[in-house]
Amino acid sequence: MMMRKLLATTLMLGFATPAMAEIKVGFIGSLSSDTGLSTLRGAEIAIDELNAAGGVMGQQITLVTADTQEDVTEGVKAYEYLAETAEVDFIISGSIDDVSLGWLPRMQEYQIPTLDTWTSYIGIIDMIVEDPDTMAPYFMNIASDEALATLYINFGADVLKAKMGWDSVVVLAEDTAFGEAITGLVTEALAPVAGIEVAEIITYDVGTVDFAPIFAKAEASGADFIYQVSSVNSQVISSQYVKLQVPMAMTGVNVAALGVDYWDDTGGAGGGISTLSPLPSVGFKLDPVSQAFVDTYQEKYDSRPTIPHFNGFNAYHGLKQAMAAAEEAGGFGDAKAWSAKMVKQDLKLELDGKLWLRYGFWEAGEVEPVTGRTYPQNALFDLSAPYDDAQPSMVVVQWKEDGTPGVVYPFEYATTEFELPSWMK
Repeated sequence: MMMRKLLATTLMLGFATPAMAEIKVGFIGSLSSDTGLSTLRGAEIAIDELNAAGGVMGQQITLVTADTQEDVTEGVKAYEYLAETAEVDFIISGSIDDVSLGWLPRMQEYQIPTLDTWTSYIGIIDMIVEDPDTMAPYFMNIASDEALATLYINFGADVLKAKMGWDSVVVLAEDTAFGEAITGLVTEALAPVAGIEVAEIITYDVGTVDFAPIFAKAEASGADFIYQVSSVNSQVISSQYVKLQVPMAMTGVNVAALGVDYWDDTGGAGGGISTLSPLPSVGFKLDPVSQAFVDTYQEKYDSRPTIPHFNGFNAYHGLKQAMAAAEEAGGFGDAKAWSAKMVKQDLKLELDGKLWLRYGFWEAGEVEPVTGRTYPQNALFDLSAPYDDAQPSMVVVQWKEDGTPGVVYPFEYATTEFELPSWMK
C-alpha cells in the first residue's frame, strides 16, 4: 500500500503541468514624477492589452518596477536590480537624461534590450554610431534633442524673428546634461540660421527657488526675449516669471508645461509660457488610436498625471513594438537579433486621412537631409514641411492666460497663434 502511494506521488510530481513561462518587463524611472508615471502607465496598459489577447509567444507578460528617484546613483542601482535580481527580458525607461547616462554602461554590459521613452540626449545616439555592437540593444523612441533644437531654430526664424521682429536672446539654462545639450545646440545655430544673436547664457542650479535676480540679469542683458531650458522644478521658474511680470517674452523648453497638470502646479500663473514638446503634446489634436489610449488611461487611473505626457504614448506603442520584434526574433535572448527586428517596426497613425503620428526608427546609414547626419535607433522624425513621411520632431506649445494650451508651430499643426503675455501688450 505504501509503495503504491509513493508511486502515485512520483507520477504526480513527474507529470505535473509546468507553470506557464513568462516574459519579464522591467520599468526603470521615477515612481513619484509625472514623467516616470507616464511611462509606467503606458507600459501597464500595453501589457494588459497584450495579455488579454493571449500574451506574446504563448507567454504572459509581468512587470517589475525599479525606482530611480531621478537620481543617477539610484538609477544605476535600479538597472542592476532589474538585470541581476529580477532577471528581466526587456527594460522600458522613463528616466531623465542624466539618469539614463548613468545606467547606460550597465546596459552595454548586460545587453538587455532597452527602450528609452523620455531621454533625448543626442550624445547617446552618437554612442550608437560609434559603438553599434554594444549599443545594439538600445532604442530611443523620442526625437533626439538635436532634432528638437533644429525645429526650434525654424520657429525662431519663422515666428520670433519674422513675426515678432526679435533679434537677440538671453538663455536661462539649468545645470544638467539636458540643459547643456540644448543650450549648445540652440546657441550654435540661432545666429547663423535664424538671425537671432545670443546676448548671454545664464546657467542656474536646479535647486534655485528665487529667480528674481536671474530675471533681473536677463533683463539687463538687453536681449529681446528669454530662452529657458528647464527639466527639473520647471514650475518654479514659470510661476515666478508670471508673478514678477518679467517684461520679456519667455519661450524654450519647459518640461512642466508639457503636462495638463501644469496649470494647477503653477497656481494658474503659467500663462504666456511657450515650450517645445514632443508629440503628442498638450493642445495637440489626437488621432483615433491615440484618443482610445487616453480614454483607457483615464478609466484606469484617477491620479496625476491626468493625461500622460508624450512618453506615455511612447511607452504604450513602443512596448508593443518591442514585443512584436521579440516574436519575429524568437525572443529577447539574442540582443542583436532583436535589435534587427526592432528597427524595422513602423506604426503609422492617421487623422482625417492624413499621416499624423509615426512610431518608427532611423536605421544605420540613413541620412537625415536637413542635418546631413544619421540617427540610428532614434525615433523617426521629419524636419521640414509638408511632413509627408513622418510628423515633425516636436511642436511649440503656448499656454494662454485663461489656462488653455495650444500648438503654435509648425503652422500645419497649429491650433492657436503665438502671442505676448497681457502685461507686455
